[in-house]
Amino acid sequence: MAKRKSVKTNAVRLLENEQVPYELMEYDIQDGQLDGVSVAEKTGQAAESVYKTLVTIAGPRELFVFIIPVAQELDLKKAAKAAGVKKIDMLPLKDLTAMTGYVRGGCSAIGMKKKYPTVIDASAEQLERIIVSAGKPGLQMKLSPVDLARVAEASFIDIIKD
Repeated sequence: MAKRKSVKTNAVRLLENEQVPYELMEYDIQDGQLDGVSVAEKTGQAAESVYKTLVTIAGPRELFVFIIPVAQELDLKKAAKAAGVKKIDMLPLKDLTAMTGYVRGGCSAIGMKKKYPTVIDASAEQLERIIVSAGKPGLQMKLSPVDLARVAEASFIDIIKD
C-alpha cells in the first residue's frame, strides 16, 4: 500500500495536472474480489470511507456517473432526479470499457473517455478524505471529496437508498 510513482493511470495524471494531493493504495486482485467491500477490507480502510463509481444510462446513449459508499446501494429514482431524467438504469457491464475506457473494478470518475455528468453522494461531504478507484483494478486513491468534486466537475446530492 505504499505510494508508487511509477503507476500512472489517466485518473492519476489528471490529479497531478490539477496539483491535487492524493495517496495511492494498492491491493491484490488475484482472488477476483473487486467489489468495494472487499477492496475496503484489502486496503484496511473503513467501508464508510471507500466509494465506488457507478455508470448509468438514460435513453439510448446518455451516461451519468454516481459515486457512492461501497456498502450502499444507488437509489435509481434519486439518481434519475439528480440527473434530471425520468428513468435511469445501470450501464450494462459489456458496454463499460467502450463507453468509459475503464474496466470493472477500475472505473474512476476522473479520466473517462468523455466527461459525463457526475454526482457524489452527499455523505462524502462529511469526510476529510475518501477512497476511490485510481483507474485500474488493484489501485485506489485517497483524496479530499472536495478535490474529487472539483476535478470530476461533480455535485454532492443524496443518491443512496435509505
